[in-house]
Amino acid sequence: MSEALPGMPPPPPVAATRPASVVVPYRRTPEGVEVFWVRREKALAFAGGFYAFPGGKVDKTDALVPVRGASGQDAALRVAAARELFEEAGLLVAEGARRLGAEEVREARRALLEKRSTWSELLQRHGLVLRAEDFPDAGRWVTPEFAPVRFDTFFYLLEAPEYAQAEWWPGELSEAAWVKPADALARWEQGSALLHPPALHVLRVMADFDTPERALARLRDQPDCPDFIAQRIEFHQGVRVFPLRTATLPPATHTNAYVLGNGELLIVDPGADDEAEVARLLKMVDALVAEGHRVQAVVLTHHHGDHVGGVRAVTERLKVPLWCHARTADRVDVPAARLLEDGEVLELAGSPPQRWRVLYTPGHARGHLCLVDERSHAAVVGDMVASVGSIVIDPPEGDMAEYLKQLARLRDWPVTTLHPSHGSAVPDGPGKLQEYLDHRAAREARIVEAVPTEGVTLEQVVERAYSDTPPFLHPVAERSALAVLLKLQGEGRVRESAGLYFRT
Repeated sequence: MSEALPGMPPPPPVAATRPASVVVPYRRTPEGVEVFWVRREKALAFAGGFYAFPGGKVDKTDALVPVRGASGQDAALRVAAARELFEEAGLLVAEGARRLGAEEVREARRALLEKRSTWSELLQRHGLVLRAEDFPDAGRWVTPEFAPVRFDTFFYLLEAPEYAQAEWWPGELSEAAWVKPADALARWEQGSALLHPPALHVLRVMADFDTPERALARLRDQPDCPDFIAQRIEFHQGVRVFPLRTATLPPATHTNAYVLGNGELLIVDPGADDEAEVARLLKMVDALVAEGHRVQAVVLTHHHGDHVGGVRAVTERLKVPLWCHARTADRVDVPAARLLEDGEVLELAGSPPQRWRVLYTPGHARGHLCLVDERSHAAVVGDMVASVGSIVIDPPEGDMAEYLKQLARLRDWPVTTLHPSHGSAVPDGPGKLQEYLDHRAAREARIVEAVPTEGVTLEQVVERAYSDTPPFLHPVAERSALAVLLKLQGEGRVRESAGLYFRT
C-alpha cells in the first residue's frame, strides 16, 4: 500500500454485513470446564490462521428448516449454528440425535460435507428436530468496517451432550480440540494463538465459569462494543490494532495504528488526519492510561501521508515525543526526538515487559522500519506486506531491489505473525513474505518478457505485463513497473534511451 495517487477512484464503500452463527461448545470435567475451539486454515480469506469456535454464515436454505421455539431470523440463525456445529465439530445436537450410533452420525456428517445430502434432508431422514432451547443467546458481534468481508454474528453457548463426540476432520480447519480456557489464554498471551475480540471475550468468561446462567449474562455483556463492534482489537497480548480511515490506495480504506505494550506504550503510525478518527484513537488510549498504562512515544514506520496524518495531534495531545528513522524525520513536519537505527531495542516495562527490535527495511520508503517482538517474534511491518491489496514501490522513493532484499531478510529473521498497516494480522509470516517474493519474481518475469530488443515505452510494458490488472489500477502498476525496470537496469538486463526500454 501507499498514499493515494492522482486519478485513482474513491475508496470502496464499507462492506455490507452477512448474518452468521457461532457456537461455543463446552463440557465440564473434574479439572474444570473445557471449550472446543478450532483453528481456521491459513488460506481462508476470512480469519485464516486464527483460533475461533465452530460457525459460519447463514445459508439461504437455513430459513427453510423449522426450529421448535423460534421463527424468522432467530430460527435461521440457530439452524446455521446447529449445521456448522455438526460440520466442523461433529456434534449433532437435536431432539432424537441420541438414537443414532456413532458411525451413523459420521456417515451423516460425510454426506453433508460432500453435499450428498442437505441439512434439511438429513434432519428429516433421521427424524431429528432442532430446538431453540439448545442454543441460548450468548451475544452478538459485528465485524469492524475496515474488513473487506464482514459478518453480523450471533453467538450461542452449548453444553455438549454426553452422547455426542466432538471430532476434528481436516478441511477448512487445521486443528480442533477441547482446551481449558486458561490454557488457551496463555497461548494468546505468548502470541502463539491469534484471537479476534469475540473469541478472546469468550475465553475470558469461560475461564471463570461457575453456572451457565452467569456465563451467558457475562457473554452478552460485551465491553467496548458500540453497535456490537469491538473497539479494542488485541490479536495477541500487548499488540492492539486500531484501524483508522485514511486516504490510502484501494481496496484498503483504513491504515492500522498500533498501540504496543502491557504497561509502557508505543503508538505506531497514527495515520488519520481526520479529527474524528484521531479522537477515536485518543479515546482508546485515554482508557488505557486510566487503567494504569503510560504512553512513551509515537513511532513511525515511514513518512507516507496515510501513516503520519495524526502525528502532530497525537504527540501534542499526549505530550509525548516522536521516534522514527532519520529518512522519515526529514520528511515529516513534527520534530523527531529520537532517530531510530537498525538493531536498536525499544524496551517497554509492563506485565509482561516487551522488547521491540528495530529493523531498518527500506525499499517501499527510504526510512521504512519494522518492529519485531523479541518474545513472540511477531512483527509490526508497516507497508512491507498487506493482507488487503498489495504494496506499491514508487520510484525514486521506492527501490525494488532493496525492497526484495528486505522481504527476504524479514522472512529469514525469523518472524511469526505479521501485523501490517493494511488489513488483518497474518499468522504465517514467513509464508506471506515468501508469497510476496514469488509474486514479485513472477511479475518481473512478465516485465522482462514485455521488453523487446527493439524497445518499448513504459505504458506498453504495463499493458503487456499487467494484462491481469484492472485498467483503473494501471497508474499504480506503472509505478511498480518502473521500479522493476530500474532494478533490471541496475543488473544490466535492460537499458533505457529517450523514454524507451530495450532488453539487453
